[in-house]
Amino acid sequence: MTEPIGYRRVYEEKAPGEGRRVLVDRVWPRGMRKDDGRFDEWLRDAAPSSELRKWYGHEPERFPEFRRRYRAELRDAGHQEAVAHLRDLAGRHRLTLVTATKDPDRSQAAVLAEWLAAEPS
Repeated sequence: MTEPIGYRRVYEEKAPGEGRRVLVDRVWPRGMRKDDGRFDEWLRDAAPSSELRKWYGHEPERFPEFRRRYRAELRDAGHQEAVAHLRDLAGRHRLTLVTATKDPDRSQAAVLAEWLAAEPS
């Protein structure tokens, strides 16, 4: 991966140079129509498990533990195909991970972008 992987809220308009936008949420964003065109692909298998997402509840004090648990999930077999696909996209395009989360800096998109940049292929 030559370019850094970005992340932001799915509700924000696409900015020039963002490249491919991939939604990495397990559930569909509220209030968004399927044909809205704010992202290129929905990769729900890259998202944290429903159990982990519900446990986290976007409580800021739980973020460090959420980050640890989600990074562990990214290594399991259920996430491998999605992770490989993201690596492939990142190798060919500028990549931006998008999420409906109100605080993208404390979201799976931020953790995933960091993890993809740090973990060997």
